Amino acid sequence: MDSVLKDKLLAAARAAMENAYAPYSGYRVGAAVLGKNGIYSGCNVENSSYGATICAERNALCHGVACGEREFSAVAVVSSGDTPYPCGICLQVMCELARDAEVVLESGDGRVELTRVEELIPKGFRL
Repeated sequence: MDSVLKDKLLAAARAAMENAYAPYSGYRVGAAVLGKNGIYSGCNVENSSYGATICAERNALCHGVACGEREFSAVAVVSSGDTPYPCGICLQVMCELARDAEVVLESGDGRVELTRVEELIPKGFRL
């Protein structure tokens, strides 16, 4: 991933994180995904029924799908905490919609890690 694209995705994810609704955990997350037609962002939206919480990564991917995207080549995740890694459900959705994507992760202290969906979920369920 070139540095310009990385910076654009991280900026979009940081902006989305500002809108996170996290009154229960205080753990704010923003995500941005790159599709053929642009960048789509999302934030985490918590719910007092924790199972109804929507993660930023799925929110961003669903935003892209709702806009007609079906292929995603890059994902950025920014977290207010020290562990910016996607949860298992998000990884499985990424495996389905963005299986070959590059991933850039940024923690609250500014640490950045570059990886790929396949490295994060090497044996994800695929049809």
